[in-house]
Amino acid sequence: MCICVNCRWVDRCQAYHAVERQHGAPHLTASPDFEPESPRIHVSVMDLPCGGAGVEWDVRACGSFALEAGRWQRLRPGERLPA
Repeated sequence: MCICVNCRWVDRCQAYHAVERQHGAPHLTASPDFEPESPRIHVSVMDLPCGGAGVEWDVRACGSFALEAGRWQRLRPGERLPA
């Protein structure tokens, strides 16, 4: 899972914005203004049941990570937490 969902900067972060774009997810903000230090994005390629391939993007480490448990859920109340 992406560590960004529990980071203080998730709604302002340029790295998370890129992950949202790759997933085709709605952005938390249109113009993120926070450039994180050394984000490490893990990209997984997986086989899909229909015979195609899928790609999963997750930030697994970041020098700017600041724990704020539940931050994403507070910004998107009632929405399902991204996988």
